[in-house]
Amino acid sequence: MGHVLFVCTGNAARSVMAGAMFEQLAPDWNVTTAGTHVIEGQPMSWRTREALARLGYSANGHRSHQLQNSDLDAADVVVGFEGWHIAYVRRTHSAAAFKTATMKRWCRDLHPGTTSLTARVTALGLAQVEIQPWEDLDDPAGGDVEVVAACARDVLDLTTSLASVLTNG
Repeated sequence: MGHVLFVCTGNAARSVMAGAMFEQLAPDWNVTTAGTHVIEGQPMSWRTREALARLGYSANGHRSHQLQNSDLDAADVVVGFEGWHIAYVRRTHSAAAFKTATMKRWCRDLHPGTTSLTARVTALGLAQVEIQPWEDLDDPAGGDVEVVAACARDVLDLTTSLASVLTNG
């Protein structure tokens, strides 16, 4: 069907959660996760693992991965979690800016349609969209397991909406 790339800061919480969830919600899609500032090869935290497990998901074997051009080239849709993730892609990988937005913006602005996904994404004009504060899904890093679990619930709600739009479009 397509390829979605989830990008957060350390590739240790939000992108990992969304990736694991999206794989189950849209099994025909390819999923990649990456981070903007990663220590390559690190496992997710036990808090992330616990938060996923509480919701019936897992990302066994996950290791952090620094965002690279090849990740962006392969993706049809690039999903960040904070405005600065989008700003990072625009600054360091400008060729992918047209298909990069926050999870909340994707869920709000991308609609099912009869045109191709590429046409629907291009029509959004994402490279020029001003990033807004409402788009951020806060990083749970440093929070206790309940903070991470609350984030995971938010990620699940958003990922479910995104999967619906992408798979029914």
